[in-house]
Amino acid sequence: QVQLVESGGGLVQAGGSLRLSCAASGRTFSSYAMGWFRQAPGKEREFVAAIRWGSTYYPDSVKGRFTISGDNAKNTVYLRMNSLKPEDTAVYYCTADPRLRVGAADYWGQGTQVTVSS
Repeated sequence: QVQLVESGGGLVQAGGSLRLSCAASGRTFSSYAMGWFRQAPGKEREFVAAIRWGSTYYPDSVKGRFTISGDNAKNTVYLRMNSLKPEDTAVYYCTADPRLRVGAADYWGQGTQVTVSS
């Protein structure tokens, strides 16, 4: 079993930056694919970023603006978000997947709200 706790969400102006953190407990997350998804009101959940064996993955909507990274010693994964846009407003979820999938996950955090004002 893996527990994921996100932090770092908040309100930011367009063009600003935020860093989300996800503390993982349970098994060592370095053996999992770790990721981030988001869901805006009235929209489907969207894949945002993933890291697997040191390789990173992003959809075109955030590529070049968002960066996922991990700290094995702290069992923590981060999502650095730059050049934020109002359309980035959503609840952001940290995920962990022992099957090493990108774009899907078995374990989910409770989510953290990110609001970008125009």
